[in-house]
Amino acid sequence: MRNLWIFLSRYNAFFFFIVFFAIGIILTVRNNAYQRSVTLNSTNAVVGSAYERLNVLKRYLNLGQVNDSLAQENAKLKTTLLQLQNVDTTSTVVVKDSLNQQQYTLFSAKVIKNSITLRNNVITINKGSLQGVTQGMAVVSPSVGVVGFVMDVSENLATVRSLLNSGTSISVSPKKYNAFGSLVWGDGNFDITKAYVKEIPNHYKVNKGDTIVTSGAGGFPKGILVGKVSRTELSTGDSFMSLEISLFNDFSNLQYVYLVKNRMTQEQNALETLTKDEQ
Repeated sequence: MRNLWIFLSRYNAFFFFIVFFAIGIILTVRNNAYQRSVTLNSTNAVVGSAYERLNVLKRYLNLGQVNDSLAQENAKLKTTLLQLQNVDTTSTVVVKDSLNQQQYTLFSAKVIKNSITLRNNVITINKGSLQGVTQGMAVVSPSVGVVGFVMDVSENLATVRSLLNSGTSISVSPKKYNAFGSLVWGDGNFDITKAYVKEIPNHYKVNKGDTIVTSGAGGFPKGILVGKVSRTELSTGDSFMSLEISLFNDFSNLQYVYLVKNRMTQEQNALETLTKDEQ
């Protein structure tokens, strides 16, 4: 307390100046219309700027919630888009119950871990069996490019075997043909921007720049974008060609993915099991 009194007595002139200066400003503003108007306008500008900065901060803090909401909305829109793309235009279809007639449904998940530097890369997402995730589900990116397949599932989490995994193989086709090939990653060169397509018959004319899409087999809906052909290789005496493609997906920047629920999965698996038993 003694030190406080010493401090006040030493700088009393400064404090008196501040008090009288404030009183002078208040009296000037109260008794003069022009000064009052200028002060109010300046105060409003300062307060408005402060509120604007506060709102920017609030919007930034809410970005996570907004992104989750947008991902869910995009999943609904992409589900509708897939439904329209897979309509058979060669026949008349009467849809009585759009939910029951819809083969593919997409729902979003957030990426919580993603490796891209390994030979067998795996992605972890924040959805599990309680949210409807099952083993073998196809996974696509927000730009609807292939990501991989669900590998293991717990109640609230799941792992995805990424396309950037030596064990991943996806059925694909050149967009302009119905030729089936196998999309694999690596082939001795583990570049996260490249992949390779095998087993495309040589009599198809596939050129550099052609688009590669999913064939509709193996869990992915038909026509999901994969990449563009960057190089073609023809082997003399071989019936098939090899294609190097540049992937559309940027796997280093995956934040959200969409899981593809196929209504026909159980029926297809049961039928293919019967076929295997007869071989």
